[in-house]
Amino acid sequence: MVKIRELVKTLNPYVPGRSIKEIAGKYDLNPDKIIKLGSNENPLGPSPKAIETLSKNLKYMNQYPETDLKDLTEAIASYSGVNPSQVILGGDGADEILDLLGKTLIDPGDEFIVPLPSYMYYEYILTINGGVPVYAQWDMPQNKVNVDSILKNLSPRTRIIFLCTPNNPTGGLINKKDIKTILDSTDALVVVDEAYFEYSGVNNVDLLNDHDNLFILRTFSKVMGLAGMRVGYGLSNPQFIQYMHRVKPAFSLTRLSQIAAVATLNDKDYIKTSIQLGIQSREYLYTELLNLSNLIVLKSKANYLLIDIRETGMNSKTLTKKLMEKGIIVRDCSSFLGLDDYWIRVNVGTIEDDKKFIEVLKEII
Repeated sequence: MVKIRELVKTLNPYVPGRSIKEIAGKYDLNPDKIIKLGSNENPLGPSPKAIETLSKNLKYMNQYPETDLKDLTEAIASYSGVNPSQVILGGDGADEILDLLGKTLIDPGDEFIVPLPSYMYYEYILTINGGVPVYAQWDMPQNKVNVDSILKNLSPRTRIIFLCTPNNPTGGLINKKDIKTILDSTDALVVVDEAYFEYSGVNNVDLLNDHDNLFILRTFSKVMGLAGMRVGYGLSNPQFIQYMHRVKPAFSLTRLSQIAAVATLNDKDYIKTSIQLGIQSREYLYTELLNLSNLIVLKSKANYLLIDIRETGMNSKTLTKKLMEKGIIVRDCSSFLGLDDYWIRVNVGTIEDDKKFIEVLKEII
């Protein structure tokens, strides 16, 4: 047997959301009838312009992608209000960007801070790169970050601080004043994860020019409807972006992904509609769920809601299983550090999907 790294032997694999194909096979269901509300995807589907453009470019699959990605970089810069030199692209969604951050900044034993609960892929990726997680706290009753818990955990070995806003899985926003306080308290890189920022109407791009230790992380998997194309990007100061490019694979973003992303950014009507429908669905779900007395629902600015189900007498594993048996997939959040076994997360769907989810949930609880 080849020698495996000790770190890999002890690494807990990342737990993704359940797929339609998996659930259809396990519970003998028609996949076309399954409602997937567990992976924070866009129920609107992709931009029609992206579909049309892709269909015209399928014949070029035999060619390597462009290496400078100029068209997409400039389109993202325009969308974000920054200079193209401040943009870096990722070919595995935002996850590749996280890996590049680890490769650029983390030496074995270096620390990174994550307020819990938050997106678990931060820890998964940076641990592989030799990083040591240090946990701060997310104030669950207030649904906001505990800034003091971050500041007191700063050390000479702190290299990265992760701030997810809106936070996944809680949906809470981090106040810009709090972000500035953290930025001004350290020379470590502060990664502000804005994967869901369009649903909140709030972003932090205005802080970039005054803080060279700020990095904004974004994705095309949510509002842009391209989760299957795996496109992510980061915004920061040009010098840091150049260092990241030194460790970035040359062809990590596929030709078709690049084409789909540019076409989507050019489809302003689609983006506007996507945001509007996501917010409408979120607020509908929030209102309906509040009417169920045995649930506690956190107010969200993202495209999902986190729900405390302990008063139902079921844990998250039991309830999500009952829902899956009825053809509805939501997220069992027991794998999130910082949460116990009584939380589920449900993302926005079409209003028709939302109504079916509420109907089935009422029957179960």
